[in-house]
Amino acid sequence: MVTAIVLIQTRHGRAKEVAQTLADFPEISEVYSVGGSYDVVAIVRVKKNEDIADMVTERMVQVDGIERTETMIAFQTYSRHDLESVFSLGIE
Repeated sequence: MVTAIVLIQTRHGRAKEVAQTLADFPEISEVYSVGGSYDVVAIVRVKKNEDIADMVTERMVQVDGIERTETMIAFQTYSRHDLESVFSLGIE
C-alpha cells in the first residue's frame, strides 16, 4: 500500500465543495479542511506509485475548484493507532 498526502489550494469559497467531492473517491481515505497555506488535505491510499500519479494528475485535476496541489509520498507510518492494531490480538 502506498500513501500520499495531497495538499490542495482551492478557489475562494470552494474548500467545502472540493473536500466533499474528494471524499467520494474510493482511493481517498480521509479529507481534512485545514487552515494555513492550503485549504484541504487529502490522504490517498493506493496499491502502487503509478496509481498516485493517475489520481493526482488525471482525476483530481478534473475536480472543479482545485487551483493547485502539492503531493508528498509517505515513506513510513508512525502512528499510535496503527501500532495498537498491530499489537492488539483481542486478548483482554
